[in-house]
Amino acid sequence: MLGQNLIAIGDSTLEMRALLAVKGRICICIKSLTHHRPEHAASKNCHPLNFQALGCSTIFRVMEAGKNVQGSNANSKRPYNAVTNKNGGQKLVWAPKGQKPEVEAKSAVKSSEDADVKVPSKPDGEVVESKTSKGGKLTARAQVRATFYPKFENEKSDQEVRNKMIHAVTAGNGVVEVSLKHSGSLFLYSGDTVGGAFAKNSYGNLYTAVGVFVLGRTMQEAWGAQAAQKQKEFNAYLQENKLSIAMELVTAVLGDHGQRPLQDYVVVTAVTKLQGRPLFYSSQDVVAFCHEWRLPTNNLWLFSSKKSAMSFFSAYDALCEEGIASTVTKVMDEIADMSVPGTKNHRDLQGEILEGLVARVVDPGSVASMEKTLREHPAPAKPDGPINLGPALREIFAANRESEEKQMRALLQAVGKDMCSNMSDWFDEKTLNVQSSKGPETHLIGSFLQASPADDSTLKLQELCRAIRARKLPVRFKCRSNAHRKTGAAENPDLISFRMTIHVLSDSAFRRYQNEMRKQPGLWPLYRGFFVDIELSPGAPGSGPVAAVNEAKEKLEDSSDQFTPSKVGLEQGTMFDDTEHLMLKLKFLPYKLRTFLIRNGLAALMNKGVSEYKTYYMRQMKNWGTSAQKQKELTQLLDEWATVAKKHFKDKKLHNSYLTVAEPFLEKYAQRNAKNQRLIGAAGSAVNVEQFLAEVSGERSEEEDDSNHMEDEAPSTSAVTDASLVKKAKGMLVFFPGIPGCAKSGLCAEIRKVTDLGAQHHLMGDTTKGRYWQLLADQRKKKPQVITLADKNAPNEEVWKQIENMCESTQAVSVPVVCDSEGTESNPYSLDALAVFAYRVLQRVDHPGKLDKNSPNPGFVLLMFYNLYKGKDRKEFEEELQERFGHLVKMPLLKANREPLPKAIVDVFEQGLDLYKKHTSKHGRMESFKGSFKDAWAVWEALLRSTLFAHTEYLNTIQVPFQEAVKSVIDQLKAINKAGLIMHVPKGHEERTFRTFTYCAVKLPQEEVSKALESISAQNPQVHNYLNGKSWKENLGKAHITLAHKHAHGVAAVSAYGSFRGSPAPVQVTALVFSDKLCALEVQLNAGSEEQTVKSLNAWPHVTIWTGQGLKAKDANALPALVDKGQAQRIVFPNPIAINGTVEFL
Repeated sequence: MLGQNLIAIGDSTLEMRALLAVKGRICICIKSLTHHRPEHAASKNCHPLNFQALGCSTIFRVMEAGKNVQGSNANSKRPYNAVTNKNGGQKLVWAPKGQKPEVEAKSAVKSSEDADVKVPSKPDGEVVESKTSKGGKLTARAQVRATFYPKFENEKSDQEVRNKMIHAVTAGNGVVEVSLKHSGSLFLYSGDTVGGAFAKNSYGNLYTAVGVFVLGRTMQEAWGAQAAQKQKEFNAYLQENKLSIAMELVTAVLGDHGQRPLQDYVVVTAVTKLQGRPLFYSSQDVVAFCHEWRLPTNNLWLFSSKKSAMSFFSAYDALCEEGIASTVTKVMDEIADMSVPGTKNHRDLQGEILEGLVARVVDPGSVASMEKTLREHPAPAKPDGPINLGPALREIFAANRESEEKQMRALLQAVGKDMCSNMSDWFDEKTLNVQSSKGPETHLIGSFLQASPADDSTLKLQELCRAIRARKLPVRFKCRSNAHRKTGAAENPDLISFRMTIHVLSDSAFRRYQNEMRKQPGLWPLYRGFFVDIELSPGAPGSGPVAAVNEAKEKLEDSSDQFTPSKVGLEQGTMFDDTEHLMLKLKFLPYKLRTFLIRNGLAALMNKGVSEYKTYYMRQMKNWGTSAQKQKELTQLLDEWATVAKKHFKDKKLHNSYLTVAEPFLEKYAQRNAKNQRLIGAAGSAVNVEQFLAEVSGERSEEEDDSNHMEDEAPSTSAVTDASLVKKAKGMLVFFPGIPGCAKSGLCAEIRKVTDLGAQHHLMGDTTKGRYWQLLADQRKKKPQVITLADKNAPNEEVWKQIENMCESTQAVSVPVVCDSEGTESNPYSLDALAVFAYRVLQRVDHPGKLDKNSPNPGFVLLMFYNLYKGKDRKEFEEELQERFGHLVKMPLLKANREPLPKAIVDVFEQGLDLYKKHTSKHGRMESFKGSFKDAWAVWEALLRSTLFAHTEYLNTIQVPFQEAVKSVIDQLKAINKAGLIMHVPKGHEERTFRTFTYCAVKLPQEEVSKALESISAQNPQVHNYLNGKSWKENLGKAHITLAHKHAHGVAAVSAYGSFRGSPAPVQVTALVFSDKLCALEVQLNAGSEEQTVKSLNAWPHVTIWTGQGLKAKDANALPALVDKGQAQRIVFPNPIAINGTVEFL
């Protein structure tokens, strides 16, 4: 049916066919109702129908050639943009039924993110003519080949996640499972022929060749003479059961992490069932699988009670600044309810430097299931007899260092045909044999999305891809030919087979996709390491998508009893796929020293100098909440390292082999003393591990000085509450994370008129020559007490870091001022705000920065600034500013009750953003009046001006009056100034950790201890005479009763008090014991309680009150022995004094 009526057709709720018909100058096309605003459901060219009654979600929209249909969606990609040829019209090229017509044009501005600028945009799923689509509709069949867990970023703080984990265990809803984090690269394997080998976002490269070799070598070592047969069986098993295994690939040839491994190895971290939605084996089934096939497993610990779970977190806090593999595994074995040793030892394979621990909540029946698994699937025995393995990985690398291709070929040949029977993934040409003006990848993805799904899995993958594209997430779909794996090539020569990699370019995509899953619960998760095989073929006559999907579902149901893992074993999407996910990654300082402070700091050191490097590592330690003592030790080490690194990295080549220089330096540094050994953890062969264990785990006989450790503690990353730690600021720096046209200069002019804010200093960026932020920093150093107005846009984190450094060095409070805006899903500023900014810029005359109505490309400059904020929504943007700087001032911009942004304005900015993306992809930061897009930019700039000025009345009426906005900002600044300028302690961004501690104690209130001593002194002249003249009151702020000390009693003993943390502890003071150089109060814990719940591991529980010169608090432990020798006195109180303390880790 042709004409300008709206027609609704629905043959299935699962899939809708895209139909086209062309007659004369009328084009009928389809857009999903979900992409249209309700108010645009009908227009003068479209007659509304009852779509719900029709049971469909697809409508035909009509467009006259050369015109956009009035009322089409302003926020979606329309079928065609207005494309003008030399005759002022469009030429539609006829296409067969089932295809969409192409439009010929000499130039265009369009919204397709991948197509060439000269081709008009088309909706997702458009099929360009090819041999696959001739004569009918396409059918798609998709099979996930490999995947890993989705990446979850906890929206809550780490402490909140801890609390929720403990609550889940306490309520019986889960068990805390902890595993070692090996430091390597993600490697995925799903079989030799049909499956493949994959890295995180790629395959057919050196990483995957190394992975296949190490996996094959691992099976050779495990199976001995049976290895060849077992490798064949293993590959067949993976492919028949559609399984993928994920491993941590740890080698010395793919770049340095925290420590070069002693051996090259893999350890299995996940097994995934890929029949339908990916389902991950539970840990007990991973262990059973690995024991069956003799694959390396990781260390696991289970904590099934509140007490043990709290002990785990306490143990990490105690070890976070000194933890190495031996100490951590030893302590975890002691405190866990169940310990499952790995089949390979981290210390023997990788070494002592441990990246961290991964904690998550798993099924509450995991302990019983794991016990059953270990009974039924014990750890495999080692093969008998010698094994001839041939050259090792490092030998092969060294012998073929001429090129990566030679190394790959040598590795794959060495591993043998049982693990690599076909090298096509590595060496065959992967060019896609598809002709399309939009490019083969874009064409194939569009064809896949438009095709009829052959089964439910294909349908769900189509939904996932559509959701990614609709939300414009930073995800790339990479396609490579998969012709050698065609499953039906002989029967269907027209079949196109390709492998799609879903490459997530930014972690923000995972967070934003999780929000989409909340709205659409049926969506599959967005996984890491996501690879899909896709086949496109002409649909069979009479076959429909509904029948295909139903048939596929029946097959899945029929095969459900073939799943080998237990029902508990397969995590049915509840633990790892839910939006509410409980997981923590807990890293150790010896690892972070190497990776974050040394390796990642090389760029700052070599490119910006020692001063900038020092600023970098101090900020990192501050963000981590590193203790003051460790900060002092690390500063000394890193200053020495900077001198060494400057000598060895003279060419500024910051490659992946930093340990070549760093490891010898650390080894020599560790040899100097035991303190350096504890700081570094391990380096080379310099550290005697047994001695190290003795020093950090408590095999020494004496208790270290508790009071000294209390002085060393730095505030944790939580809010500072101790008044003594609050640091007053001298001045204030006001800056603007904005866009040209946000009225910052006008606002600064108004702020300068306000005298009761105090002395002010203003520096305008448009009139400043040279490095603005460096000049501003120099001026602030001269006048740190003033309020500085930084009149320049501050759009990115690089500038924010400079502002943080400037405020820290000049003791200033930093206050960002931002225009209030709703933002979009990927930008903190909405198109409404951008339109107002652009309109203001185009009204300027003689602007000092030359950005006004006479500028050649003001629109391009606005888009450039707008894209600098891309990747964060408004909430994320404001939260980051608030966390970094402690304040946030919002400047009113748009009226709340305004009319929606006109479609014409939305259109022009969407076209501009698409053109900007193409321009920057091809030309980088080149100006718009240069390069291959200059003509398109000229057309767009003119269109922007005419469109905005055509809506002058609208743009003027939607803005909040300027004076009203000024008053709001000034009031907020006055409130900040009046509250007192306090230096902000920012939360960590790169790594969040917790305050370390050395011992557990009952902390006593200073006032109550002081009153008790004064009362005793008043009643007993001997006590009065003894205390008189001594500075005992100065030590009462540290008054405590040590329960356990990690150096005297071990980390496990201290961690056992985790469940008592923060609990009240009643104490009775029973006696005063003193000598001429020592004084302490003898105490009894759990006063008044029938059962002694909190017990001190010290032989003599006491509170040290005073020590003479040269003595430490720990020396008070000797007082009872001195009393026995007659060298000290004990005065017993007739009436014990009750004091209420609190159990704390100090």
